[in-house]
Amino acid sequence: MRPIDSLVNALSAARVVTDPDVIDSYARDRTFVEPGKPLGVVLATSRDDVVTTMRWASEHRVPVVPRGSGTGLAGGAVAGDGSIVLSLAKMTAIREISPADEIAVVEPGVITADLDRAAREHGLMYAPDPSSYEISTIGGNLATNAGGLRCVKYGVTRDSALGLEVVLADGRVLDTGRRTMKGVTGYDLTGLFVGSEGTLGVITSATVRLRRAPTVPPATFAAEFGSLRDAGAAVAAIMAAGCQPSLMELLDRTTLQAIDDWRNIGLESTTQAMLIGQSDASDGQAVAERMQRICEDNGASFVAVSSTPAEAEELIGIRRLAYGAKERLGACLVEDVCVPRSALPAMISAIEEAAARHDVLIGTVAHAGDGNLHPVFIFDHGTVEPPANVWAAADEVFTTALRLGGTLTGEHGVGTLKRRWLALEAGPVASEVQRGIKAVFDPLDILNPGKAI
Repeated sequence: MRPIDSLVNALSAARVVTDPDVIDSYARDRTFVEPGKPLGVVLATSRDDVVTTMRWASEHRVPVVPRGSGTGLAGGAVAGDGSIVLSLAKMTAIREISPADEIAVVEPGVITADLDRAAREHGLMYAPDPSSYEISTIGGNLATNAGGLRCVKYGVTRDSALGLEVVLADGRVLDTGRRTMKGVTGYDLTGLFVGSEGTLGVITSATVRLRRAPTVPPATFAAEFGSLRDAGAAVAAIMAAGCQPSLMELLDRTTLQAIDDWRNIGLESTTQAMLIGQSDASDGQAVAERMQRICEDNGASFVAVSSTPAEAEELIGIRRLAYGAKERLGACLVEDVCVPRSALPAMISAIEEAAARHDVLIGTVAHAGDGNLHPVFIFDHGTVEPPANVWAAADEVFTTALRLGGTLTGEHGVGTLKRRWLALEAGPVASEVQRGIKAVFDPLDILNPGKAI
């Protein structure tokens, strides 16, 4: 009898997939990283399924790779040989929305946009807004501490996470946090699990903060610039002026060209960068017009401000096309360095210089309002591993980000792709402490081993 047969008996054949072709589709994320050969996939529909899986995995010392919808960009959900993939995508219940307390209780498989739509029926919204919001799950967002387009005003996923239900490596259930906005009893275990990439436990429920939805439709502008540095300077000026945008996105020429080739957005030959900003304040139209003037003062060749919600959505839609457009050009190594806002122009220049020096096609978008840049290194589709010049350019980008006081990852997580640079940022003491934390929660090292730390 195979070890996995006892798991099938415990959960039923409907819950455990052993067909190799089906398993392979669950073993990958959105990166080029090739997975190993897992033993099977558990399609959990409840916390009890997760508990049973983790107890079995601990007994048999089988690695477990938790996953949501597989939209990760760092290799964090890629399965290894002999592992069990624990899919939480079928745990999709929104258990509660409390308008009085402005909270929701949700299972990890809930799609981010679905939670936001459900909250808006009560005059509320779920603020975290990753670009993959229509396909990514709350559990995956929590695992990577995802940010998104609205994070400049509302913060990242951790800022909306109040409490968690977590199944530990041995199958015990841990409740962290609370339903209140404040609370300092004990260590912040909720914050510890958010961003831990499935290496400390499996999140099976989350209590998240909701916010009042804007009372008027947001006003949006799109500004075109002849250089990335001018666009970066406009971002700095907008933030310094206290405009408090709810969104501030920057796209470089490579990205815009890819979108134009795909969807024909009417890109001008002189446009080297586009800045898309939004205000959801009660006087949002006036704020957007103020940001328009600041862009013009900083060299914008053209600025359009939306006059209707449909126009605003059309402008934001350009930003959401960015990654799909670049995927059409080749395989993508997607990174997400984050630097202090004041260092944004210098970081942008460093990315351009690295692309030229190493002859690599790099398309960059940025959550510019908080200094989080996504340089995408594009190489041939048929290449299994990025070529040497791509890694050399990435090395240069990461070391520059750290030199400017930044970090290796703002929201995608470390996964497997960024582990080679971890020592540059964490240092020996932090690395030792993190390994110690991992050992407390996962002494057998079966939870997503080889990821994050």
